[in-house]
Amino acid sequence: MRAKCLLCNKIDRISDDDPLAKRLRNRPIHTYTCSECYDRISRKAKTRRGAKQSTE
Repeated sequence: MRAKCLLCNKIDRISDDDPLAKRLRNRPIHTYTCSECYDRISRKAKTRRGAKQSTE
């Protein structure tokens, strides 16, 4: 299955047996993000959470 990243429009191939592929097929509302974009978002979220906790 081919999946297009929501943020960078990169097209990746996902195994048809992968749970993510099944989720994308059965529920079109779910979106796909490539591993690079996912990691970038995770890093930014962690730093934001860390800054928020240190101010409290």
